[in-house]
Amino acid sequence: MSYVLGIDGGGSKTVCVLMDNNRQVLGRGEAGASNYQSIGKEAAVKSIHSAIDAATNEALKLTNTITISAICLGLAGVGRSSDIAVVKSMVQELQNSQFLPITWDVDSANIVVCHDALIALVGGVGHDVGIVVAAGTGSIIFGRNQQGKTKRVGGWGYILGDEGSAYKIAIAGMQAALKSYDGRAISTSLVEDFKQHLGLSSLEELIEVIYKRGWGVKEIASLAPIVDLAATSGDELANHIIDDAVKELVKATSTVIHKIFSHNSAFEIVTTGSVWRGKCQIHARFTTAIVNQFPQVKVIFPRYEPAYGAGLLALQSLAGENTGKLLR
Repeated sequence: MSYVLGIDGGGSKTVCVLMDNNRQVLGRGEAGASNYQSIGKEAAVKSIHSAIDAATNEALKLTNTITISAICLGLAGVGRSSDIAVVKSMVQELQNSQFLPITWDVDSANIVVCHDALIALVGGVGHDVGIVVAAGTGSIIFGRNQQGKTKRVGGWGYILGDEGSAYKIAIAGMQAALKSYDGRAISTSLVEDFKQHLGLSSLEELIEVIYKRGWGVKEIASLAPIVDLAATSGDELANHIIDDAVKELVKATSTVIHKIFSHNSAFEIVTTGSVWRGKCQIHARFTTAIVNQFPQVKVIFPRYEPAYGAGLLALQSLAGENTGKLLR
């Protein structure tokens, strides 16, 4: 029996799954952030170590010994060769640890380092062909075709991009409310909605909240549900904002399709992130727009989590030439 580790490392948490070669998850563990670019290499290794420890201790309830044959780490912000080298050195530290209840038997070819969009795609659809449309705090669209060709659109961050994200929806909502408050736009319920949610006596106090309190991207993105609920209630400006978000996500997804798939290709698009959980039918709006353009495409919610996708990619590295058979 072969055992592998799948790691999903992000800016807020790290998830590890331990899988056997039958794709069965024997253990799962969570820990803190592991984006070494933002928290440093030492802290990232500590988080990954903790997640592996939790997953393997759970697995030891089912089996006496665990020898790891492959590991895949899907980490936010990893793409350049220099990043991959750093992450592989982190794996070496993990292998040298005396505090993990596992044995390592991992060749260099079986240490897979990739960006988090790939593991979200593989986990979401259960194999490695399709498109992932991630719309959470930020946004990115990533696709891979049958020939292994990939295309990414977006992922440029909240200043340069992230169209269709919770952050951009929240910013557009506050801007619409302020324009309405000024008299530059039609009346909108967003004025009172933001006041009530933030406990403001006047909308002008948004200045203090956003600037003086030093709100970051995640705090601002957390306001997106206010726009979502206003759109659900029929607010015109809020619905315009949601429609614009849908248009941006559809345009980005269409770009990926045109770049790497033929027009009549049949594949799945997996949608991940908090934006899709809104009550204003944003997922239905997106699905309708995509299927109208590409009737053979199916839009789904994730079948499995990204860490599971990382586990599948680790198994793929063991399978060698049988990659297609394994993942498809």
